[in-house]
Amino acid sequence: MTPIYQAAQDRYAASESIYERCGQSGVLLPKISLGFWHNFGGIDPYERSRAITHYAFDHGITHFDLANNYGPPAGSAEETMGKLMKDDFAPYRDELFISSKAGYYMWEGPYGEWGSRKYLMSSLDQSLKRMNLDYVDLFYSHRFDPNTPIEETLQALVDIVKAGKALYVGISNWPLEPLKQAATYLKEHDTPLLIYQGRLNMLDREPIEEGILDFCHQEGVGFIAYSPLAQGLLTDRYLNGIPADSRMAKEHFLKSERRTTQLLDYLQQLQTKAQTNGRSIAQEALTWVLKQAGVTSVLVGASSVEQLKNNIDTLYK
Repeated sequence: MTPIYQAAQDRYAASESIYERCGQSGVLLPKISLGFWHNFGGIDPYERSRAITHYAFDHGITHFDLANNYGPPAGSAEETMGKLMKDDFAPYRDELFISSKAGYYMWEGPYGEWGSRKYLMSSLDQSLKRMNLDYVDLFYSHRFDPNTPIEETLQALVDIVKAGKALYVGISNWPLEPLKQAATYLKEHDTPLLIYQGRLNMLDREPIEEGILDFCHQEGVGFIAYSPLAQGLLTDRYLNGIPADSRMAKEHFLKSERRTTQLLDYLQQLQTKAQTNGRSIAQEALTWVLKQAGVTSVLVGASSVEQLKNNIDTLYK
């Protein structure tokens, strides 16, 4: 019989080092948050997912980030979360900050993607069932829909909060001008935008270059960065080749042509700097993102407890 999970009693001992206020809200998020994009799907070992989430929570990582289509297959990361809730985390629900999203392709037919009211509400209902939750703490529009009136998408988010299915709303991957419209609309409808989620790392700086991070900082909107390690490029994983079990070897989300001579030179320089600071390359890259004005948290994926530990240790170096 599997032993009952009991969270570490000292999980909040280092609170001053771990948490950051999200914009001008009352929400504190861990500076390192756990993303379920990869490694928590139906193809991944459940006991490994349990070990990773246990370690995260035992060390104060209270924010788990999901989306309807995370897996693979799509939906299975949320199913893993649902099993984790049932097996381990139900007693700690009020200590967790769980997010999900809808926007990308999820099911066949005209209502299975983008930003219509029909899709967003149907998708969230499905997500709640998969995760064994009555509500999510945060629900995102996962991408901007240029063909749906922006008011329809945003009013759906407002109504989701009013229905008690989400406590806060977020925006992910929207361009700057629609983001500005969204922030204004949501504020006027008493559902202020809590946070923006965007891709930000030392190699991909679009939120800075496009003014998104600055806008969020000025307007009191939080910012959480996904792919802060550029899907593993900003680690020592590819310095000496392409490991057989790596994302790059699978040639799906990370293509081998990104491993250029220029990148390897950059990584060698970054490694030298990191060693001077007593950090790994990954820790140096995470530190860079967290030091950007306006950044609340970074989302890390983890395929092992050791990998997650290395990331969390960033906060203490």
